[in-house]
Amino acid sequence: MPAIVDKDICTGCESCVDSCPVEAISMKDNLAEVDPDTCVDCGDCVEICPVEAITLE
Repeated sequence: MPAIVDKDICTGCESCVDSCPVEAISMKDNLAEVDPDTCVDCGDCVEICPVEAITLE
């Protein structure tokens, strides 16, 4: 399952965008958005998110 961003928690810091090795995360309306077709479930974004807004299901 791809990473999921909780848009109620995301602060738009873009830390996850820089951490993604396959460039699956982009910003939309100042919030992180994961492309599920590109995400490889590595968890790098989960570990780097300072507000714990990203999870792997």
